[in-house]
Amino acid sequence: MTTDPSGVVVVGAGIAGVACARELARAGVPVRVRERAHVPGGRMASRRFDGRPADLGAAYVTVDDPDFAAVVDDWRAAGLAREWTDTFVAYGPDGRREVTGPMRWAAPRGLRSLVEHLARDLPVTVDRLVLGVEPGPAVDGDRCAAVVLAMPGPQAALLLDPALAAATRAVQAQRWSPALAAALRFPARRWGDFRGAFVNGHPVLGTLCDDGDRRGDGAPVLVAHTTPGFAAGYLAQPTAAAPAVEEAVRDLLGLPEPAEHVYVHRWTYAKPTAAGGGSYHLDADGIGLAGDAYGRPRVQSAWLSGRALGRALVERLA
Repeated sequence: MTTDPSGVVVVGAGIAGVACARELARAGVPVRVRERAHVPGGRMASRRFDGRPADLGAAYVTVDDPDFAAVVDDWRAAGLAREWTDTFVAYGPDGRREVTGPMRWAAPRGLRSLVEHLARDLPVTVDRLVLGVEPGPAVDGDRCAAVVLAMPGPQAALLLDPALAAATRAVQAQRWSPALAAALRFPARRWGDFRGAFVNGHPVLGTLCDDGDRRGDGAPVLVAHTTPGFAAGYLAQPTAAAPAVEEAVRDLLGLPEPAEHVYVHRWTYAKPTAAGGGSYHLDADGIGLAGDAYGRPRVQSAWLSGRALGRALVERLA
C-alpha cells in the first residue's frame, strides 16, 4: 500500500504510537499505523491461557497526570480498567513487609485491551513488518511527511538509514535492560492474602503478581518478572528458564505443589535504563521517537510521550 506523502506513518502500535496517532487523526493529519505483531499493545502484552488473558508485559497502570487520569476514567467507564491495589509486599534481606504506594490499575481483559480501545478508530495494519526508514523521509520506499518510531531504541536502530544521523544518535543513546516474564498456573491458590511483590536482592525474581487477583477472576495464576541479570543468560532460549523461575516462585511463597503449566516470554528490551532528555525526539529529517524511554518506565510516560510528539507533529505539519 502506497503511503500518503502528506501524512505520517507511525511504526509500532503500543500505547505511545497509538497516543501519537490519535493526536494526528484528531487534527485531521493523515496517519497510518504499522504493527509487526498480530495485535496492538506493544509491551502492554497479554497472552491467553485456557481461555483467559495473563499480562506478561506491563504489570499495571499508575496515574498522577490529570490528562492521563481522564484516559483511565474512560477505560473504567468502558468496563476495561479497575482499581486493583495500593499495597504490595516487599521481600528483601530484612524479610517481608507491606509497602503502600499509588493505586495500581488493572484490566480484566488484559492491559492490551486498553491499547486496543484507544486504537479502535485508527487505521492500524497488523502483521506489517517495516524493513527500513530512509531519508525523505520514506518507509520501505514510500514517501511520507514524517515517520514515528514508537519502539525501544535498539529496535528503531535496525530500521534507520545511517544517513538519518540525528535519529540514529538519539536511539544509540538509549540503554535497555532485559527481563523474562513467566506465567505459572497452579492447581489451586495456596498463597493466601497476596496481590503482588517487589523482590529485592533476589538472583532470579524482580516482581511477582497474583494474576487472578489482578484480573479479578481468582484464577490460580502468578506472573513473575525476572531480574535483568538472570534474563541475560536465557535470551537465546527463554523456555529453558522455566524450571528455575518456578523453583524461585515456589520457594518465595512456600508453595507445596508444582505448577501445572509454565510459560516464559522473553523481553530483550524490557525497561529503559538511559534515554535522551525531553519527552520525545523530533528532528529536521522528519523522524520522531516516542515511548517510555522519554521519562520514567511507566505506561503513563509512554502515553504522555506519544501524545506530546503527536502535538508537535500537528504544529509542524500545519
